[in-house]
Amino acid sequence: MARYKVVDRSPRFLPIVLDDQLMPGSFEYALDYLVDNELDLSALDSRYNNDVTGAPAYNPAVMLKIVLLAYSRGMVSSRMIERACRDNVLFIAISGDSAPQFTTIAKFIRELGPDIAALFTQVLMTCDAQGLIGRQMFAIDGVKLPSNASKHRSGTHAELAHDADRMEQAVQTMIQAHQSRDAQSDSTGNDEVEAQRNVRRIERLQSEAKRIRDFLATNTQRKGAKGTILKSNLTDNESAKMATSKGVIQGYTAVAAVDSATQVIVAAQAHGSGSEQSTLLPVIKLTDAVRTEHTLITADAGYHSEANLKQLHDTNIPALIADGLMRRRDERFKDQGKYKALPDPITDKNAPTKKQVKEAKRFTPANFTHDTPTNSCICPAGQKLYSNGSHCTVNGRTHHKFTGTLGGCGPCEMRSRCLRHPDRTPVRQVAFFPKDQASPMEFTERMKQAIDSPRGRRLYGGRMGTVEPVFGNIRYNKGLDRFTLRSQAKVNTQWHLFCLVHNIEKLANHGYAR
Repeated sequence: MARYKVVDRSPRFLPIVLDDQLMPGSFEYALDYLVDNELDLSALDSRYNNDVTGAPAYNPAVMLKIVLLAYSRGMVSSRMIERACRDNVLFIAISGDSAPQFTTIAKFIRELGPDIAALFTQVLMTCDAQGLIGRQMFAIDGVKLPSNASKHRSGTHAELAHDADRMEQAVQTMIQAHQSRDAQSDSTGNDEVEAQRNVRRIERLQSEAKRIRDFLATNTQRKGAKGTILKSNLTDNESAKMATSKGVIQGYTAVAAVDSATQVIVAAQAHGSGSEQSTLLPVIKLTDAVRTEHTLITADAGYHSEANLKQLHDTNIPALIADGLMRRRDERFKDQGKYKALPDPITDKNAPTKKQVKEAKRFTPANFTHDTPTNSCICPAGQKLYSNGSHCTVNGRTHHKFTGTLGGCGPCEMRSRCLRHPDRTPVRQVAFFPKDQASPMEFTERMKQAIDSPRGRRLYGGRMGTVEPVFGNIRYNKGLDRFTLRSQAKVNTQWHLFCLVHNIEKLANHGYAR
C-alpha cells in the first residue's frame, strides 16, 4: 500500500519574507509600487497633526493599499477587511502587519471623499504615461445599483406626511382600545401579554411618525431638472427610486467613460438620479484633461436628448449618441424579433402588464378612415368626426385634428376600446400628421444621419466592446452588486475606488508588465 507524506495544516510559526509575497506582474505588486512611487498623498498626510502629541496614526498609504486590495478581491465589509489583515498573508504583506481595526478602515473610506478625485486623476495620468490611453473613442455608460437605503421609506413630502398621519391615527386607535380593555373588570395573563405588545407597537409607530415629521421639517422637497417633484427618502435623501430590468430599486447610477484602447476608465461619477440624460454632459466635462478635439464620444439611447446633442454641437465635441429607433432602422436587425422567445409574465419584469395589453387593443389613428380630398374622417363605429383644425402644431410638427360629437360618441358601444377614460372623457379626438415633413429636432436628425452612415455604424459598433466588459469586471469579478454607504459623496467615493482597482489592473497587465 502506498505511503504519502503527512499533510499538516495546523497553525505554526513559518519563516516568511513579506516582500516576497508581492509577486512582480501581480495586482498587489503594481498597487504597492504605484502608491509608494507614483502617487502624491500629501493631502492625506495633512489630515494628521500628531507630531508632538497624540498616538501614532496608520499610514494613509498603507490604508489605501489595504482598501484597494480588498476591493479587488470583492471585500467591501470593513469587518471582513480587518479579518483579512490579521489572517491573510497577502494583506499582512502589503500592510506591513499593521492590522487596523474595522472602525479605522470604515472611517478612512468615509472621509476619503474630498481627495478621491485627485487620487483618480493621478492614477489616470500614470496610465497615460504608460501609453494606455488612445483617445480615439470614449464610450460612456452607466449602471443602476441599489444603495444602503430602503425604497419603502420613499415618497413625496405629501405622501410622507400622509404616512405620518396614518401612524398617529393608528396610535390613537390603539390607545383607545387599550383604555377600553383596562376599563373592564378582570384581566387574564393573555391580556397582559397583548397589552405589552401593543405598548411596543405604539412606541414603534410614534418613533417612526416623529422621524417623518423631523425629516419633513428639516428637508425641502426634491425637484428634478424640469421642475418635477421627486420622491424623497428617509434613510438616504440623495438616492433615488430607479426602474431597472429587475424591478424598482432605491439607489444610485454609477457612470463611467472608458477609453477604447485598453479599456481604461477616464472618468467616473455616481449620481442620485435615474435620468441618464442629465449625466452625459457632466461626465464628458470630467474627461477634459485627457480628451482631444478629435476624441469621439459614444453613448447609448439612454443619454439621447435634443438638448444634449445641441450642447455637443455647440462645443464642437464629436459624438455618436444612439436614439431609441436606431436598431429599427438598421437592416442587420430586421429579423431579430423572430428569435426572441415569448416573455414569462411571472419571471420577466419586462412582460406586458394587463394595462399595456388593454391599451394595445385600443383604437389608434390607423383604425380611422381619413380622406384628405374631402377633409373627412370616419371612426371604426362608422360615425363621422368633424374637423376642428387643419394646421395645428405640436412639438414643431403640423397635423390635422378631428373631434367626435356627443351624439355619436356618447351612446357608442365601442367607447371602452376608443377612449382611455370612457367614464369621464366625452368624445374622441384624433390627429393625422402629414408624412415626410421635416422634423423640428434639428440636432436629432443630424445625429440620425451620422449614426446611420456606414462609417457611423462601424464607429458606434465599437462602443459595446469597449464599455460593457468594464462593467462586467467591476460588477461580477469584483462583486459590486450594491453600494454600502449613504449620501452621494460617499457613494461616489466607493464607485471611484472600484474604478481605481480596474485601472490599476490595467497598469499591472499592460503598463508595468512591459
